[in-house]
Amino acid sequence: MLDYEEESRHYDAWRGGEPRAEAAARAVLGLLPETVRDVLDAGCGTGIVTRRLGTDARGLRVTGVDQAAGMVRRAAERLPGAVARADCRRLPFRDEAFDAVCSVWLLHLATGAEEAAALVGECARVLRPGGTWVTTVDKGPSHNVGSDIDAILATRPPSPVPDGAAAVTAHARRHGLRPGGQARFVGRGQGRSPRRTIDDLRRGWFVTLPPGDPRADGIAERLAALPDQHRPRPEPVFTLRSFRKAHDPPP
Repeated sequence: MLDYEEESRHYDAWRGGEPRAEAAARAVLGLLPETVRDVLDAGCGTGIVTRRLGTDARGLRVTGVDQAAGMVRRAAERLPGAVARADCRRLPFRDEAFDAVCSVWLLHLATGAEEAAALVGECARVLRPGGTWVTTVDKGPSHNVGSDIDAILATRPPSPVPDGAAAVTAHARRHGLRPGGQARFVGRGQGRSPRRTIDDLRRGWFVTLPPGDPRADGIAERLAALPDQHRPRPEPVFTLRSFRKAHDPPP
């Protein structure tokens, strides 16, 4: 498991920086109704996407929340007074506080279906009736672009997919959230190179291959034998799903 306190120091640079943040924010905003004013970014990380949501012409009032102190410090620099440190499974906000909630690259971090359901439930709780929740789905599988790197990574133990689209939709329905729209955006700067993938392997990016696992060493050796060690392969394409909160509570 990654240490997100340490990750916060390099998070933006290693994950596409402003170009990826712009693509993500644009896709999120495209799924939000024009009537939205108060937005919560649950799992805001460094706030690089959150800040862009707040620059929309609608004049959105944006609040960010994240559990990692390092992430919150960086987000607070971008959005002074609008970021809180908290567990997204227990959001520190009253019921029905926001017109919209987004959770970009959050659900894939859940340890399993129960935790994913809890995260969805909290997003639903703080959402006003008629409000919109937007979330990424299938993040892990999105990175598989059919490259030579992916062919090698396919030999590793399979990773859980707590943010699978079907599972997320089922969790959402149980909390009175009805499926809405969908959008896709390119993960700018996220194309894997062999060398970068080896570095990710060494620092625990792949949850089923912790550092020191002999299988990780074998995969690293095969990656090191690939040509064009520093050439990024194609960038992933991420998927967003939106859901609308019913005005009547689920039965």
